Amino acid sequence: MVKRQSVLLSAIFVAVVLVISVVVVRQFLTGPYPGHNDFMSRWEGARSFFVDGLNPYGEQASLNIQKAIYGGPARADQDPGYFAYPIYTAFLVWPLVYMSYDWASAIWMVALAGCLIASLFLLFNLFNWKPSPLVMGFLFIWVLLFYYSARGLILGQPGIVVYFLELLAIWALFKGHDGLAGVALAMSTIKPQMGFLIVPFLLLWAIRFRRRRFLVWFAASIVVLLVASFLLEPSWVGDWLAQLRLYPSYTALGSPVWIVTSYYLGLGGWAEAVINVVLVFVMLATWWTALQGRNERLFWSIVVTVTVTHLIAPRTATPHYIVFLIPIIFYFAVISYRNRKRGSLWVLLAMFCLLIIPWLQFLVTVQKQFEHPSVYLPLPLIIMVLLVFDRHRWWNASQVPVVQ
Repeated sequence: MVKRQSVLLSAIFVAVVLVISVVVVRQFLTGPYPGHNDFMSRWEGARSFFVDGLNPYGEQASLNIQKAIYGGPARADQDPGYFAYPIYTAFLVWPLVYMSYDWASAIWMVALAGCLIASLFLLFNLFNWKPSPLVMGFLFIWVLLFYYSARGLILGQPGIVVYFLELLAIWALFKGHDGLAGVALAMSTIKPQMGFLIVPFLLLWAIRFRRRRFLVWFAASIVVLLVASFLLEPSWVGDWLAQLRLYPSYTALGSPVWIVTSYYLGLGGWAEAVINVVLVFVMLATWWTALQGRNERLFWSIVVTVTVTHLIAPRTATPHYIVFLIPIIFYFAVISYRNRKRGSLWVLLAMFCLLIIPWLQFLVTVQKQFEHPSVYLPLPLIIMVLLVFDRHRWWNASQVPVVQ
């Protein structure tokens, strides 16, 4: 009885905090300063679909998006703001299309912040880490101000939701909640470029070790999403792929590997292809060890897969780099456990450096409000180097989660 009351009071407290947060965000941010362009494209596309009955990939819906962002049709040198996501992404924002954009974007921004905070609790649990109240308090603030997550919040980037869903699926698999893992992983496919490697790996691992419940719930969830999508808009796959084919025409940068090989070194596509093959080979080698039953290497294989994803994906965005919170929090936990007396101090120092350095790099290199290509390189490259040369820590540290 006491436990139920505690849970009820906690739920009421969280609900009150969320409501107050939405009101404050709307009053001081989304009301006077409308933006969140990444969210606007999805919101207006979904609104055009559910309210106006338009194909979200059609010319009129695209024009509606451009008018909402630019006040008129996009110029040739502007991002056309296409919906450009699987149509079932519209289900995610559907409850918000019947209200004004300032309130919808305020709710969305608070929801994204909630995903970031909730992800910290999942990581604490995965790594069996109980940071001190001081460190935990600063982590809650830090995770919202960290360059990659802050940029995602400012843009209203759905990639934050995808990160949370992928992490939820990983956490649920390691904790034996296979049904939840299957549903979360299926829902994470709203942004395929963030999961085109981790989804098949987790499915392959589940097949190898007969995690039937996970496979059934994943398949059932995908079927529901696809059936609902085809019933609402039968032509959506072709329309979506048509918009994806236009993507390179209005994006200036490719993957981090492309930035190194083509933008900086001018070596062309062959060098990018060679490095991509090497990275994929390294990733597949980690898959092999995990599929041989080396449970202590499974989590390492997952993090390698996520890192390779964001090194070779044809187009990525810095808000997607919030996935690297997974290895960052792992190292925070390791530092805390290895230095019982001064661990919290070292973690706070690391947080400060990780907070300041990316923002300084952005401010020093920014070009007409656009990120310089160099901003895309340090974090994924450093994480990849650590995963390769510090792999024994990932295999043997007590903080490494082992699947149940």
